[in-house]
Amino acid sequence: MSLRRPSLDGIAPHEYNSKKKRKVAEIYQALNSDPIDVAALRRMAISEGGLLTDEIRCKVWPKLLNVKTDDLPPAPGQELREDNEDYQQVLLDVRRSLRRFPPGMPDEQREGLQEELIDIILQVLQRNPQLHYYQGYHDIVVTFLLVVGERLATALVEKLSTHHLRDFMDPTMDNTKHILNYLMPIIDQVNPELHDFMQSAEVGTIFALSWLITWFGHVLADFRHVVRLYDFFLACHPLMPIYFAAVIVLYREQEVLDCECDMASVHHLLSQIPQDLPYETLISRAGDLFVQFPPSELARKAAQQRAER
Repeated sequence: MSLRRPSLDGIAPHEYNSKKKRKVAEIYQALNSDPIDVAALRRMAISEGGLLTDEIRCKVWPKLLNVKTDDLPPAPGQELREDNEDYQQVLLDVRRSLRRFPPGMPDEQREGLQEELIDIILQVLQRNPQLHYYQGYHDIVVTFLLVVGERLATALVEKLSTHHLRDFMDPTMDNTKHILNYLMPIIDQVNPELHDFMQSAEVGTIFALSWLITWFGHVLADFRHVVRLYDFFLACHPLMPIYFAAVIVLYREQEVLDCECDMASVHHLLSQIPQDLPYETLISRAGDLFVQFPPSELARKAAQQRAER
């Protein structure tokens, strides 16, 4: 089953620009209405092109997360680093995060942002002792930092961590694995042949772990694609990233079926995510699958598959 659809790449620049202008006008109309039209903002974030610019994201992302921007906490300070049990691991992860910053950014500016990244993470953890740091969390936080700046990023990440990312921040990975267990039932519903091949190869779902827990921030090289996905995920149900993971696998059906039917070969193929994905097509497809196969149905099928093992 092919998920490829015609793209809009062929439309004339003036048509694209007029569509973009219309969308910007609609976004500001939703922002300026009283009360703010959050439903319209969600539709704009999901629809083709997402929120278009970081300037708009600074205004819309807080509305999607219901975060008040008129009373933000002060920027976190470095005093949080003393005696913090996560500090050393956070420091290691942030130091390894060079490729998450725009190429060509001066070292001094990047190093300053890395310091801010550490402070945001530690402040969120300190204010929410029920949350546990995981490797990959910094990939999500750096996206918010680069788009909205330190103070607003701290507020947005805190809200996100206690809602969308909550299952990833438990002391164990049990709930994360539970979400990964939704992947195969989605694939089975759409393409039983592909599902059976992957089951025969015993590939499991661990190849999609970094996709899920970083909202694809760790595996996509182009920052534009990352923020486009964040627009989508922020406007949708917290489980939407697993639907997006499923449509990537479904899109690569032929590559997978052409692979040797063994764990190492299929895992290697799937863990190397292509950078030229048709993002708008896949976003639309993930939304369709969410409606067709809601999480309640996936939970039932995942439990059924576990019982059959």
